[in-house]
Amino acid sequence: MNIGIIADTHDNVAAVERAIELFDAAGVEVVVHCGDFVAPPVIPHFEGFELHGVLGNNDGEIAGLEAAFDSLGGESELHGRFANLEFDGLSFAVLHGESKAEVETLAAAETYDVVCYGHHHERECTERGRTTLVNPGGHFPSIPADHRTVAILDTLSESVRFRSVLEAEGDAAGGPSA
Repeated sequence: MNIGIIADTHDNVAAVERAIELFDAAGVEVVVHCGDFVAPPVIPHFEGFELHGVLGNNDGEIAGLEAAFDSLGGESELHGRFANLEFDGLSFAVLHGESKAEVETLAAAETYDVVCYGHHHERECTERGRTTLVNPGGHFPSIPADHRTVAILDTLSESVRFRSVLEAEGDAAGGPSA
């Protein structure tokens, strides 16, 4: 199964639409959003995917976000500030990650196969023992182009690849894979 990972969309509808195109092309079934949607209007763009999200420090319209998630139906869920998920036997911790120390502690504990976070707007895929740490990047104009990415995790190979929301084709340059 391919899982799309995105964060820090900050009401950027164009970036969300491009991410959806990338996820569709990769056969993504589940999307994990690591927070900072900002407002509900971006949520309906994820229709057709099972969407799991957490709240970020800029998500202020919580009742509206919850209603938007509810309208997606199915297994989609806004989990609050932290999500403990499992897909294809892999365990996922999902948080926004304002505290990099908290993110690092979660990864170092090796309790989860994958720790997904956002907030820092810099894509990352690193190994911490048995845990893969993933930040998919962010999506507003002041973020450097090489960090305006999404991640796609293949649960069978346990590999991660980054795709640029700015590029028409190809993987984002310089992206590490796990």
